[in-house]
Amino acid sequence: MPSYLEIVELPDGNIALQRSDADEKPLVTISFSEEAKAYLQDNYIEVAKAMLSAGIHMVGIMAETTTEEDESNRVVH
Repeated sequence: MPSYLEIVELPDGNIALQRSDADEKPLVTISFSEEAKAYLQDNYIEVAKAMLSAGIHMVGIMAETTTEEDESNRVVH
C-alpha cells in the first residue's frame, strides 16, 4: 500500500508533514511564534501549507535538474 503525506497540526501547535501510515517522527515541522500566529490569525495553517507545497515543488525541480545534469555528464562508449 502506498504511503501518503499529510499535513497535521500537532498538539503543541506546530504544523507537521508526515507519512499517513507511520507513527514515526514528522518529516518536516513548522513552528510559528505566538506573535506570528496573532498576526496571521487563523491563516497560519494556510501559510504552513503554502510553505510545505513550495518545498515539495522545489524538491521536484531539484530532482529533475540532478537527473538532467547526471545524464549530460555521463560518458557512454
